[in-house]
Amino acid sequence: MTAPGASTKTSATRPLDSDRPPAPPRLPGERRKRRRGGDPHSMVPEAEFRSYYGQPVIKAPPWEWPIPAYLFLGGLAAGSGLVSAGGHFIGLDKLRTRGRWAAITSVAAGGVALAADLGRPERAANMMRTVKLTSPMSVGSWILAGFGAFAGVGVGLEFFRRWLPKDGGVAHHLVEFIDGVAAAGSAFFAPPLAAYTGVLLSDTALPTWHEAYRELPFVFVSSGMAAGSGLAMITTPPSETAPARTLAVLGAAVELVAGEMMTKRLGELAEPYHEEPAKTLHTASKVFTVLGGLGAAVLGKTRLGGILSGAALLAGSATTRFSIFEAGMKSAEDPKYTIKPQRARAAKAAEAGRGITQPGGEWPT
Repeated sequence: MTAPGASTKTSATRPLDSDRPPAPPRLPGERRKRRRGGDPHSMVPEAEFRSYYGQPVIKAPPWEWPIPAYLFLGGLAAGSGLVSAGGHFIGLDKLRTRGRWAAITSVAAGGVALAADLGRPERAANMMRTVKLTSPMSVGSWILAGFGAFAGVGVGLEFFRRWLPKDGGVAHHLVEFIDGVAAAGSAFFAPPLAAYTGVLLSDTALPTWHEAYRELPFVFVSSGMAAGSGLAMITTPPSETAPARTLAVLGAAVELVAGEMMTKRLGELAEPYHEEPAKTLHTASKVFTVLGGLGAAVLGKTRLGGILSGAALLAGSATTRFSIFEAGMKSAEDPKYTIKPQRARAAKAAEAGRGITQPGGEWPT
């Protein structure tokens, strides 16, 4: 029972409260300040991005050097196919013939690189068993097959022309018609062939690739056009390379602008481009592309200038593919590149009142 006059209020203290250090006195108005947001110095620091046993949050694909080589050769084939088609319709025979040989050779070499990465060549053939429009790999396999078919027909016609009579008969007109269809088919499949590999990378979970889905296809297409034009400047006399030089300058300019826009929009996700080995490759790609584009515009009319400019454009395209590949693989190693974009999208979705599971939001810049 409680003694008369004693307070019935239960004490809020505990036996161990006496062991706590005394709390510092509060200043006037401090209670209101804490209720309105608190002292920023007393907030819990942001958690570090770590994973179990130091392993990455996502698993990078087991790709090695044959894959970036395949990406480069696919762009080179697309650029060569477009150049050869232009040579056919303009009437530049050497540009058409050598562009076709470059296209079919690049496609074959790219197939060898892809088969080398897959381990068994029959796995590449298995991609042709179905058509899945939601899969960039499935669609890309059919684009590659279509381009290779038209390029192969074009190369076959180059052999047939040697025995074709020049009298303008039925056989001559039939070959000319088929030749035009082959050139048009190569030109039609060339841009998708160069672009689908960029879509393929951005469809993965690797942060630097996935968040670059807007600019990556433009980088790959323009880089492929520059590479194909550069190879044409090496193999073809300057008297027939005027269309290739124009395409080279345009491709180099678009590649540089699109690449700069991509790294700027990526923000913190572009950090892997400043780490080795992507750093050296990324810098080299810019230097080679600038030198190749300027050389094509200024020195491309000379034989030596065309060869040097074309070699620079080829090197720029190759290092572009390898730098993007290395940066993407590097971004899979650090958990922050995976977790931060997820938090940014969740925060933006919450502000819009949609719920954290719905897509939306970009990497904060």
